Amino acid sequence: MTGAAAKTARADAPTLSVRGNGTRELSGREFAAQLRLEVGARATELTAAGTPPRLAVVVATADDSSAWYVRSIKRAAEQAGIACDIRDLGADATPGAIRAELTALGADPAVHGIILQTPLPDGLALQDLADAIPPAKDIDGANPLSLGRLVTGLPAYAPATAAAVVALLEHHKVELNGRYVAVIGRSSVVGKPLAHLLLDRNATVTVCHSRTRDLAALTSAADVVVAAVGRAGLVRAEHVRDGAVVIDVGTNPTADGGLAGDADAASVATRASALTPVPGGVGPVTTALLLRHTVQAAERARE
Repeated sequence: MTGAAAKTARADAPTLSVRGNGTRELSGREFAAQLRLEVGARATELTAAGTPPRLAVVVATADDSSAWYVRSIKRAAEQAGIACDIRDLGADATPGAIRAELTALGADPAVHGIILQTPLPDGLALQDLADAIPPAKDIDGANPLSLGRLVTGLPAYAPATAAAVVALLEHHKVELNGRYVAVIGRSSVVGKPLAHLLLDRNATVTVCHSRTRDLAALTSAADVVVAAVGRAGLVRAEHVRDGAVVIDVGTNPTADGGLAGDADAASVATRASALTPVPGGVGPVTTALLLRHTVQAAERARE
């Protein structure tokens, strides 16, 4: 971010809505809109300089929710001036075909960011193929090399959801230095990289998971609780101390077609001082950061 836009972003304090019980709602929508404006300005500069940023999303699934998400990424990218190619290989794509597509995109100098969308065909996991994405284009931190570089403090793109949690906390001026954070979930997409991002900001971090004994005893001692396990309503008031901040990463489909978080919002709000909504919290920021990473990759390709 440069010039007047950067000055404005620094000057503007985040706007917080307040729930009826006094719990602040840490919305991500407004922040994501700011990020998209920044990304759009940088994309315009790159295009004018002869390097139009381009994102490629490789899809090998017929999953409806995945299709919706991919369409939303494409729409957001194009609104920000980033070309977005959807490479749909079909739900019966072979590992060889997916790897070949990723390898070709990695070798294409016109492509700056690559995402391998999940879920993948039966029997395939993201880690089986993500090593085919060059770290320089790995804008969602899927390649194990990217996670390794992140852990050791070397330049790398963090998984966008993990990065979005930290960005949202910082945007809403939630102090992390010296604070105790409990992360529920140990996936390579959120929990593990998030722990390292938080450590980099001098937080003390406990990573909890399905085998954790007495979960509430650990999380209720934390200043910040991050729920990222994919179990609707898992986190309740007993998991949260008075005044804690709760970041809900969960996006669990409901019977009526909506989304529910990993936290029971009504219960948690009786104790938490602040809570992210679902939807409208971490999700919009995640998409905006994917676009920012694409622009950063395009800028580095020019260096």
